[in-house]
Amino acid sequence: MKLNKLSYKFLYFLIIAIFSQVSLLKNIHANNLDYMHGIAMHGDLKYPKDFKKFDYANENAFKGGKINRFSIGTFDNLNPYILKGVPAYQAGYLFETLMKSSFDEPFSQYGLIAEGVKVPPDRSWVAFKIRKEARFSDGSKVSAKDIKFSFETIMSKGHPTYKTYWGQVDRAEEISENEVKFYFKGEPNPELPLIIGYQLPIFSKKDWKGKDFSKTTLIPPLGSGPYLISDVKAGRSLTLKKNKNYWGNKLNVNVGRYNFDTIHYDYYRDETVALEAFKSGAYDFKQENSSKNWATAYKFGAVKEGKVKVEEIKYYRPSGMQGFAFNTRKTIFQNRNVRKALTYAFDFEWSNRNLFYNAYTRTKSFFDNSELASQNLPSKEELDILENYRGKIPDEVFTTIFSPPNTDEENGLRKNLRTARRILKKEGWIIKDDVLINKETGEIFEFEILLRSPLFERIVLPMKRNLKKLGINVSIRTVQDDSQYIRRLEDFDYDMIVVNYGSIISPGNEQKNYWGSASADQKASPNYTGVKNTVIDEIIDKLISAKSREELVTYTKVLDRILLFNYYLIPQFHIGHYRVAYWNKISKPEVSPKYDLGFDFWWFDPKKAKNLDVISSPISDEENKKDNTIYFLLLIFLLFILWKTKRKTS
Repeated sequence: MKLNKLSYKFLYFLIIAIFSQVSLLKNIHANNLDYMHGIAMHGDLKYPKDFKKFDYANENAFKGGKINRFSIGTFDNLNPYILKGVPAYQAGYLFETLMKSSFDEPFSQYGLIAEGVKVPPDRSWVAFKIRKEARFSDGSKVSAKDIKFSFETIMSKGHPTYKTYWGQVDRAEEISENEVKFYFKGEPNPELPLIIGYQLPIFSKKDWKGKDFSKTTLIPPLGSGPYLISDVKAGRSLTLKKNKNYWGNKLNVNVGRYNFDTIHYDYYRDETVALEAFKSGAYDFKQENSSKNWATAYKFGAVKEGKVKVEEIKYYRPSGMQGFAFNTRKTIFQNRNVRKALTYAFDFEWSNRNLFYNAYTRTKSFFDNSELASQNLPSKEELDILENYRGKIPDEVFTTIFSPPNTDEENGLRKNLRTARRILKKEGWIIKDDVLINKETGEIFEFEILLRSPLFERIVLPMKRNLKKLGINVSIRTVQDDSQYIRRLEDFDYDMIVVNYGSIISPGNEQKNYWGSASADQKASPNYTGVKNTVIDEIIDKLISAKSREELVTYTKVLDRILLFNYYLIPQFHIGHYRVAYWNKISKPEVSPKYDLGFDFWWFDPKKAKNLDVISSPISDEENKKDNTIYFLLLIFLLFILWKTKRKTS
């Protein structure tokens, strides 16, 4: 049947009318949606609309006092959202976000600057209603213009990783003076409303007028947060003072939070010096990362007297992945089997016994200590996904539970190194004059391990000796200058580094930054290993767009398996608790949050502080006298030996 011109026009206008009607219905539906007090990634919110506080908050916490803290390294910039300079991360206290996450739910948020949030069922956009009382620290009102400005500024002038992280955000739009809407593009991404809600820092458009956001600054920027910076000594110290006019003091998400009047940070270049400073009372709280220090360094007098508390606080979040990361941008690490061979050179069991006081568990997943870990054979749902990529992913993924090489059995290390030699030989690497070389090109197998702290040298040196037995020459370079180390990471100027990929209970967009092809060549991205794998890209997209918690867990396990069997790094170890030490003048809530330490809910305790006027006590003085007596007797003994030796010679 032929259509005349009139019929074509009729069809054209009919299609236009249909699309207009659909658009109108969408707008009507959007207008009919109510603002909610919070939003969950999957499932329902734990806390109702009229909740008074989080369960782990103490509404009777003392308000006031000072806490001294420490940081390792240096800083020259108070804008932590740009690439240039070395930021003082404490400047984050100056800024608030639209929503606030709870620490006892997998991924839920409640209103902060925004009193309400609304999303359609497909989460193709999100709208926020701004609290009328929300204020910047100069008293000016937070408006939709500021929200829009903040997003556009951080995308155009902020750190490059934001462009990947928020790449699916199409635009921000002011609906009214107190309402702002974000539109999304591409595949469905139900996480986007949440990461806009709790990770977009809000800046004042008026305050930034005429200033260059991309340049470093030591002038504190204007924010809407609970603290102001009262003193700055670049690279040395930073002091935060509670803003007495902070608009959000009485919000339910802030009850029992931000209790200290003053937070002072001193910067140290060396961990050993920082530890000694803590012992002397120079600062009040330390989270310990060294198993050696934890086992041996916290037995000083103040601990015995109860003046310093030493605790292990269990957590329920994924432990993350710490490991020796291969830079696959380097030719020698582009072969998966070569990377696999090198994993046999790390003797965790020996290190745990001799270096770590058996404090650690070997890491076998990027999501250990959680339901997300792939420490079982693939389920039917996982296999259905994996089958789509057979031939493009390692065969072990289908039939094997990942387990890094161990040395539990007799001569375990020797057997592991023999296995490594067989793999390397098969890949064209042979031993010649005790040096591993490429059979075809004659290239010597050698590389550098870049470290940030001397504390890791004792962990790396045993592996260096083991690699030497394989004919591999390894050099170790420790760069304690923060700016130099950061620049090398930003430029991917390293062969191997020690990394720690933190994990959350609800993985999402951050996986694109860690493993996505788009971030591999993006300056300063956290894709330290240089992963470029289209299968991994697809799995991450599916993970992000998961419609239920069950689907998210399935895709996370699939991603975990593929990452592990590609040997992008050599897994190290983890613990399932925080190791903290603090002078007994601060207190914490009786209930600890499941997924975070929650230090912002701790407080200064005046009653306890009275007991700490004098650090030294009669008991510790007596111990010192005993030590001095022993040293004196040893000195006398040595002098006697020298005298006898000299007399005999004469």
